[in-house]
Amino acid sequence: MKKGKCFLSIWVVLAFLFSVSYSMAAQDEEKIKKACISCHEKISPGQVMDWRASKHAAEDISCADCHGTAHTSVKDAAKAKLPDEHVCAECHQEQFDQFVRGKHNLGWKALNALPVTHLEPDELMEGGKGCGGCHNMGIKSEEEKQKLHAQGYRYQNNSCDECHTRHAFSKKEALDPHACQQCHMGYDHPQWEMWSSSKHGTRYFAKLAGNLPEGAAAPKCQDCHMPNGDHENRTAWGFLGVRLPLPEDKDWAAAQVTILKALGVLDPMTGKPTARLQVVKDLQLARLTKEDFDRERNKMKQVCYRCHSKDYVDFQFKQADQYYKQIDMLLAEAINIVADLYKDGILKKRGNQAYPYPDFLYFMRTDYGAGYDKLEYIEQVLFEMYMKHRMRAYQSFFHINPDYAYWYGWAMMVKDLGEIKELAKQMRATHGK
Repeated sequence: MKKGKCFLSIWVVLAFLFSVSYSMAAQDEEKIKKACISCHEKISPGQVMDWRASKHAAEDISCADCHGTAHTSVKDAAKAKLPDEHVCAECHQEQFDQFVRGKHNLGWKALNALPVTHLEPDELMEGGKGCGGCHNMGIKSEEEKQKLHAQGYRYQNNSCDECHTRHAFSKKEALDPHACQQCHMGYDHPQWEMWSSSKHGTRYFAKLAGNLPEGAAAPKCQDCHMPNGDHENRTAWGFLGVRLPLPEDKDWAAAQVTILKALGVLDPMTGKPTARLQVVKDLQLARLTKEDFDRERNKMKQVCYRCHSKDYVDFQFKQADQYYKQIDMLLAEAINIVADLYKDGILKKRGNQAYPYPDFLYFMRTDYGAGYDKLEYIEQVLFEMYMKHRMRAYQSFFHINPDYAYWYGWAMMVKDLGEIKELAKQMRATHGK
């Protein structure tokens, strides 16, 4: 046989073997898929219904592609691989890379950096029935996953399904503002309530009902915070509502210093940075340079310019800053009242408290881990002023909600200040008696 014909024959045989093996693999894959479906239609039918309605099913991406093939019966269910974000990245690399750069990726680490997290019930944190239900977001290390698994928590394994819920993983669902509602609502960050009852929100729902023309502007959460589907998102002021460098206005700067002390970022005694400043930096909880702050603010302004004139937008942001200063000065006055109670020995350091000074990152646990009989009510009022009412006051301004800005924000902060003053007066009058 000639050499050329010999090579040709080898290639024909290899092609034949490849086609046979591919066909066998396809048959095996189909067999596995049918086995998964037949079982899970009985024990978890919702999963099967969602998958069948998904684009994954249409593209023939089935159970084994995400969960592996080690699990074959009820007895070895624990062998089913629960896919993490890296599995999603195999097909969605661009979105994965954007997510990695964004603040949502830091949710889990931010939760665990808070001292209060380690005082509260595991079921609420690691178990995901409280803060951990939203702060599950964030790519976890193998060590973090193993720790969760050892506690019996198998399902806190992926961030993508927070917005594209499994097993439909729908893009349309993630683009619906209701996808944001579960986390961005309630006590400390009621953005959903603010937006949905703002002019932006009411126009969105009017358009949804067919009461606005198709081409009318009706912005939702994703349009402003994830423009063009960008999975990287953050805001200029951040969650804590503080920044560095400090504002140029001296009164506002002094108020922000006081708030930074109550956040434990600055030493209340010396005013120097503490180890928490590095945590804030690592977790991007605040913008720490003018360049970072201006970049995020200007990105948001560019979004606003899509519908509004530049003069109008710039005026709104300037007005927000002026209002923000007054909010912070109100809060700083309240912090100083409580701090003076420590200074005069009426309140004393307790539990895990680093300084004789209020610490907002312990939330309502104003016993600082010393026990519920050591809770201080005046500090709980102060924390509520910061975390509930200040959040409403400043966030509502940016979400264009007048009622939240006044009645749920500013007015409640004034009420808190009045209560703190009265409580401090009573504590001073009864101290030592």
